[in-house]
Amino acid sequence: MPGREYRGRKNFLRRLTRDIWRPGFAMLTAEAPDLVGYVFGFPVPRDGSWWSGFRGTLPKDVEQLTASGQAFAISGMVVRPSERHQGLADRLQERLLADHRALLGATLVDRTHRAACAGFESRGWLTIGLVYRPPGPAVLRALVLPHGEPTAAEPSW
Repeated sequence: MPGREYRGRKNFLRRLTRDIWRPGFAMLTAEAPDLVGYVFGFPVPRDGSWWSGFRGTLPKDVEQLTASGQAFAISGMVVRPSERHQGLADRLQERLLADHRALLGATLVDRTHRAACAGFESRGWLTIGLVYRPPGPAVLRALVLPHGEPTAAEPSW
């Protein structure tokens, strides 16, 4: 489809520009020797605003880890196709979460983007529900990744 690449780039730049200004924003890159991948994100705000539009009841463990400042949002990740089966995406997300001492990774993915949803789930992310975000009919799949030290009780999601 003509212009698709341009719109994708434009949307990426708009999202990156917005996220850079969030408190705690961080980005990791992987080079070999050229750029082969990157991941970026920010701490999920403790007030729970990041989960705005969540349908249903947010799992108690997710709510608690958010309120305690131990949830980190992965808002963008790209890995060059030649590196996708080398575990680079796993290593990038692991390092970003570890660097921020997050016990929970969180991300929102357009539910119609089946490849992205499947990619996250194949790396251990769990779907916990849907988030509806205006404007428009944006419906996002909410995914979480338990990380770090296990808690006394098993996660409830």
